[in-house]
Amino acid sequence: MAEFDAISKQLIENYPQHFVRFLLNSDAFEFLKIINPRLTTADSREVDYLLLVKINGAECLVHIEFQTSDSTRTPMPRRMAGYIGRLIEQYGMPVYAFVIYLRPNAGVRDPGQYFQELPGHRILIEYTVVRLGELEGERIISEQLWGLLPFALLMQLPENTSPEGWARECVRAVDALQLDVMDKTNFLGNMLTLGGLVYDPQTLFKIISEETMYESSIARHFAERGRREGIEQGIEQGIEQGIEQGIEQGRMLSVLDVIDARFGSSNVEQLKPVLESIQDTALFQQILIRASEVDTFDKLQEEVNTLIS
Repeated sequence: MAEFDAISKQLIENYPQHFVRFLLNSDAFEFLKIINPRLTTADSREVDYLLLVKINGAECLVHIEFQTSDSTRTPMPRRMAGYIGRLIEQYGMPVYAFVIYLRPNAGVRDPGQYFQELPGHRILIEYTVVRLGELEGERIISEQLWGLLPFALLMQLPENTSPEGWARECVRAVDALQLDVMDKTNFLGNMLTLGGLVYDPQTLFKIISEETMYESSIARHFAERGRREGIEQGIEQGIEQGIEQGIEQGRMLSVLDVIDARFGSSNVEQLKPVLESIQDTALFQQILIRASEVDTFDKLQEEVNTLIS
């Protein structure tokens, strides 16, 4: 769940208005700020995300929880009742609360409310259950809710569209965004990770490679970067040999870019000497796939060591 939390946090921080518009299904709000609450429940859980917005001139909170699967330790209605009660106590304003389930079969038994009916002690706390697998993914593109684009693969397919066709459409939408190459690469990395909940990761990587790596601005970035370094080496070693080395270098750099996007620059520097020592450049494709699939950098290191041993 940690990797999905990290992706959700990054996307909400970069596109908070998109998430509010998506969840409220309305443009009639003014986004004010993201709140980082010092709020914990009795079982030491912290709320995921809290946004301050203004609706009809009044400030209120949008509370978002992400779940890959059903809550087992504490039932979700009880958790949400605790969160909402504490938010009301601490902030004293209305709360719009949402639980977003990522896996297709998750949350089907979540009633969206905590209900206690005792004479004179009736309690009803409601929240909205959002199961991405029941929503139309085409809405993300048609309404330009780009902050949710990496989640679109978890949603329902457009009519007469195959899973592979929808994945290609989502990848092309990322490539069309007015973002720099590294931001697009981050989007694709997030899409690979989230999409892996319902797609075969290798199928997704193949689609991303075909749709972007060879024809798009991302492809041109990697290719130009590789050619540039190769040509610089070619001054001393011969242009033909230099360009060939540049292409190989470009493959290694694409691996490093994915590692940087998923695990951070410090880990790039840690693994770079190992990648530079690789003689069989065909291994870079395998490493690139694994870098997009594994959950942790330690696991990636293990698999790289296995491949090159």
